[in-house]
Amino acid sequence: MKKIAIITGASSGLGREFVRIINKKKNIQEIWAVARNQDKLDKLKAQTGEKVRTLSMDLSDLSQIETLGQMLSDNDVKICYLINNAGYGKFASYDDLSVEESVNMLNLNINAVVAVGLTCIPYMCRGAHIINIASQASFQPLPYMNLYSASKAFVRNYTRSLHIELKDSGITATAVCPGWMKTDFFSRADIGAARNISSFLGMSSPEKVAKKAIADADRGKDLSIYSLYVNICHICSKLLPQKFIIHCWLHQQHIDPYSRPSQQ
Repeated sequence: MKKIAIITGASSGLGREFVRIINKKKNIQEIWAVARNQDKLDKLKAQTGEKVRTLSMDLSDLSQIETLGQMLSDNDVKICYLINNAGYGKFASYDDLSVEESVNMLNLNINAVVAVGLTCIPYMCRGAHIINIASQASFQPLPYMNLYSASKAFVRNYTRSLHIELKDSGITATAVCPGWMKTDFFSRADIGAARNISSFLGMSSPEKVAKKAIADADRGKDLSIYSLYVNICHICSKLLPQKFIIHCWLHQQHIDPYSRPSQQ
């Protein structure tokens, strides 16, 4: 059986770093790199070599996840790493996004994580790893990133629970909670909303986050947090009242929710 890794959201940012790290593992014979943009996937393959197999898919569409499942059934493979990295957020108030946009975000950030995981687990065996990308945003509610923070809280809680449920199978599940990273996340998140996110403390590199995530998964941990700053935020989220943390978040972003936003 061919030993493979499946990495979603693989074409740029954190996903690309995961591909580069996994590509160096001699026991992994093939990497299935999943993303929507085929051009970016082609560039990734050119940079990383023949081990990478590109799959252009929109994982917010359940039928395409079913296609992934059929591909697994048709190939004699064993999944050693599943890295659910696909997802996105918006800097916006609830009324800045359409119903369709809001639901699409939840479909990718939540439903795809669950559906891809459940599709892949039957092809994993003892010693395999599921790595789901949550976020520092999962530690508390974040006004003006409300859907994103809520969806990542789901990913964090779901993954840590799944880790326990998979104990008897020898498969580990790790929730990765990075802070702000130097990626293309911002270009998609910033829609020019009247109340916008503008402060990005504790910025880190996706390479370092990915390296720690793989190391923590290999150690069997259910949670991976990179950087002192994010660890402090995690501790504070446990010790301090959430209303106080929300107030600090709004102050940090220079947002007064009770004032009328300026027209753009």
